[in-house]
Amino acid sequence: MKMATYTAVALLLSAGYALAADTNSMTSGHPSAVMDDAKCQNVWKMASPNGEALSGDKAVPYVLNFQMVDTAKDGKISADEFKAGCAKGSIQSADAATTKDMKGTPAHN
Repeated sequence: MKMATYTAVALLLSAGYALAADTNSMTSGHPSAVMDDAKCQNVWKMASPNGEALSGDKAVPYVLNFQMVDTAKDGKISADEFKAGCAKGSIQSADAATTKDMKGTPAHN
């Protein structure tokens, strides 16, 4: 009976450990921290300095899962879709070094 009890406790502890894993992972498709409106607006300005909708290649450093944020399914992310993505944790800020490495120049002017 002791062995069954120890096994059950070990199973519960391992399940608890698995559930306590890092939930703020910024891997593709997984939500990150929700951004407030001011930070979201700043990231939008970096991503789209002219305010135009973002195509997939321009959205890469900012959008975790393009298909989830492109709710209109038109292959572009509008300012409204971007803002909704911020509220869901689907947008992340990209630092200037990452953006510079991707395009050869910083995204912000």
